[in-house]
Amino acid sequence: MHVHIVGNGSGGTGCWLKVTGWHRPLAALMLRQIGLPASAMKGDLDRLYVDRLLELVRTSSLSAAVILAHDHVYDSAGNKMENVGSFFVPNDYVLGLAKTYPEFLPAVSIHPARRDAMEELNRCIAGGAVMMKCLPNCHNIDCSDRRFTKFWERMAEARVPLLAHTGGEHTVPVVRKEFSNPKVLELPLQCGVNVIAAHCATKSGLLDPEYFHLFAEMTRQYPNLYGDNSAFNVPIRGRHVRKCVKEPLVDRILHGSDLPVPVHGHFAWLKGYVDWKTFRQWETHPNILERDYQLKLASGFPGASATKIWSLLPRNAQSANARVGG
Repeated sequence: MHVHIVGNGSGGTGCWLKVTGWHRPLAALMLRQIGLPASAMKGDLDRLYVDRLLELVRTSSLSAAVILAHDHVYDSAGNKMENVGSFFVPNDYVLGLAKTYPEFLPAVSIHPARRDAMEELNRCIAGGAVMMKCLPNCHNIDCSDRRFTKFWERMAEARVPLLAHTGGEHTVPVVRKEFSNPKVLELPLQCGVNVIAAHCATKSGLLDPEYFHLFAEMTRQYPNLYGDNSAFNVPIRGRHVRKCVKEPLVDRILHGSDLPVPVHGHFAWLKGYVDWKTFRQWETHPNILERDYQLKLASGFPGASATKIWSLLPRNAQSANARVGG
């Protein structure tokens, strides 16, 4: 329930991608990890990425993937902040992909300060959106701003979960570091939205503030708060696996990959989450989605972590579940 769509607009999708500085080799690494050449960034990336993602889903143990749109960055007055942000994926693109391929479930991305935010939310709900995705620290969203109350209430009414990035971030430009704190999600939680704290508020870099303990505390206060284990097969983010696979947290953790973020089992093996045989078996597996899933199962995450998401999604996703045999 956490798979990124990226594109360069080569297929008329409306996507764009701006990769500069040290992010260039990182982007090339990510493409190689999923089986695409670095040259795809300047080529037919839209088509190549979707074709490869479909292949990865269809040859994995997973029946479907929630694919993520990515909105522009706006200021608090709802004005688009030009030349801020590194990529854009339109809502219509992921909604259209999901209508074409049953393996894809669409997560739209809407900055709630947009002047048309409520109109866009209703349009996307009618169009089949099963989730809303944002990065508060990168999109410049204070989710606890009371002006957004009706927006969150509409999401709760429609049973559309919020997948919100929490913790450090180093692949997308950060606008407001303080919005990495999961406490910023309290208003949507109070409005009844099922909120998924992406990465469980873990650190991404060594110098990032540590928010995992706040996430864990908040799950005791809010029964509608969940976390996902996306990017846990990367050093640093996976430091809290042992706490996440035990009660009471294990029932609140959902499976997410964060594709195209690289997946390696070295950290899990060094920390003792998986044994040498398991590490060797899956570290060389060519399907990055399957590699990530199997390493997490071996680390102690139950199979239910990859299926309980269905119970949090709107009714239209339940019918999709039946179509793909989930």
